[in-house]
Amino acid sequence: MGKLEGKVALVTGSGRGIGQAIAMKLASEGARLVINDLDAEPAQETVELLRKQGTEAVACVGNVSAPDFADRFIGTAMNSFKSIDIIVNNAGFTWDDVVQKMSDEQWYAVLDCHLTAPFRILRAAYPHIKALHAADKEAGRENYRKIVNISSTSALNGNAGQMNYSSAKAGVIGMTRALAREWGRFNVNVNAVAFGLIHTRMTVSTEQAQTVKIDGRDIRVGLNADMLKNHALRNPLGRGGTPEEAAGGVYLFCSPESNYITGQTVAVAGNLQ
Repeated sequence: MGKLEGKVALVTGSGRGIGQAIAMKLASEGARLVINDLDAEPAQETVELLRKQGTEAVACVGNVSAPDFADRFIGTAMNSFKSIDIIVNNAGFTWDDVVQKMSDEQWYAVLDCHLTAPFRILRAAYPHIKALHAADKEAGRENYRKIVNISSTSALNGNAGQMNYSSAKAGVIGMTRALAREWGRFNVNVNAVAFGLIHTRMTVSTEQAQTVKIDGRDIRVGLNADMLKNHALRNPLGRGGTPEEAAGGVYLFCSPESNYITGQTVAVAGNLQ
């Protein structure tokens, strides 16, 4: 049996990239999954991939920034599996510019996705977490639930052209610390993982970069080629990470071994600070 056998895990932004790798890792340890993506096709593809491997999985499609999303997301877990054991707030994107060129729209779009959306999801989860803990206590079960919020080394160090993203991800760390204090009484461990450079479609060289459509906006993603080269030279491991390695960092905070760890942020970045 896997270490997460029977657990129910909700992962935002899990139709592809890091989120999909997180979902696959949790499933490999026995978790049942609620998959989310902005688009229906990748979400359903991940659900089918999980089902082929024997994992119970359902999809909740939509933009995490939508005001009604949190209730739908939490409701999908409760309606499908009657439980919530793990929430991974992973969904995100970057919309970069230097401060003098950054619009209010850029600022709020990134903060809404990375900070407001997790807040709403956790708020919506509260009554269920409280009730599930009470049921565990009445039955004499010791059960720890896990919240893993995704931050970034941009929050720890700042990053030129990413005032919106760096600020949002710094907020995630504050939110993590505050909720750890609030939900400790429910046996909930609340931690954050700060990713460095992880190779996904969002971090390819701008020479190969594409645009992604978010809420009707065509947003160009990618990193400067020189920045990618310098990252490899500065990183003690000499490279960026893979989605699977990013997922491993998240799994550490979902496993039973983290039952006495809460309010912490760990950089998964090859020690690049």
